[in-house]
Amino acid sequence: MYMCDRKLKGGMTQLGIALDLAKRGWSCPNLRDELYIQLCKQTTDNRRAESLERGWELMAVMLVFFPPSVHFHDYLEGYIYRNMEPSFNHPEVPVNHYATHCFKKLEKASTMGAKRGQKKPAMEEVQAAVHCIFHPSMFGNSLDEIMALQQDRFPGRNLPWVQVALSEEVLRLNGCRTEGIFRVPGDIDEVNGLKLHVDRWQLPASLSDPHVPASLLKLWYRELYEPLIPHVFYDDCIRNCSDADAAVRIVSSLPDINRLVLCYLIRFLQVFAKSENVAITKMDTNNLAMVMAPNCLRCQSEDPRVILDNTTKQMGFVRTLIHSLDTSYLEVIL
Repeated sequence: MYMCDRKLKGGMTQLGIALDLAKRGWSCPNLRDELYIQLCKQTTDNRRAESLERGWELMAVMLVFFPPSVHFHDYLEGYIYRNMEPSFNHPEVPVNHYATHCFKKLEKASTMGAKRGQKKPAMEEVQAAVHCIFHPSMFGNSLDEIMALQQDRFPGRNLPWVQVALSEEVLRLNGCRTEGIFRVPGDIDEVNGLKLHVDRWQLPASLSDPHVPASLLKLWYRELYEPLIPHVFYDDCIRNCSDADAAVRIVSSLPDINRLVLCYLIRFLQVFAKSENVAITKMDTNNLAMVMAPNCLRCQSEDPRVILDNTTKQMGFVRTLIHSLDTSYLEVIL
């Protein structure tokens, strides 16, 4: 019925059907592959424009809430990838746009897993999932895409609004004097709710727990489509994790937006690393580096030994920057 192949029954809406399917798939992992199998079937050789578009829209929504099983992942990935070719477009439906969007969502869902928290998917989240197909989110996209999103609203900003807004909110709520900040997670349902607000350029006045914006800030860094420190610089960071001069040179060689965002993050962490704050938060430079390094650097190796060894070096690189990077110049551009 969502795909307009059958008439809706009284009182039913297409978004209501999508919400019901999202709840079922989120609650029952055994149903997930069957949902994706049916969506693949119904978007194959479907010449009815409205039905085809609704099928791809529904797939995009489901991928926001849960991934397929590991057994079906490769098939679904291949199916979506094939449809990214412009030749698969329907005269009235930009199938390649939907497929490209779904491909990104599949990558993210496969890495992050199903929607976290105790609350089932909500109508507000389904509406946001549909909206972001053609209106990209501030989460899960590249820094360049995020800056393009805010160009009309904040043409003079040098940094992503979301990064600065969440960072300032943590400080406003006295996060630098809160024990376990960045280590203690915020309530996941509150974090999910805040994420919806932030994607509308809003910060609720009701926020009171600094762990909530702190958790969402970490999530924003972690979900960047490309890591904050691009992969091409990864090996240099690992090799020079304890060399302050080399680490600073690496930062200087980053693309402009990556360098600015990283320097702002380090400047932010340097506030928390002050001894008078550490005495209360119990989050010294080592602890700050431990929780933030995975959000800046991503190891591409699948060898557990390499991952374990590099985890320590990633932490070392971020710790070195907190100690050694001069971020005073940011006062001029902020």
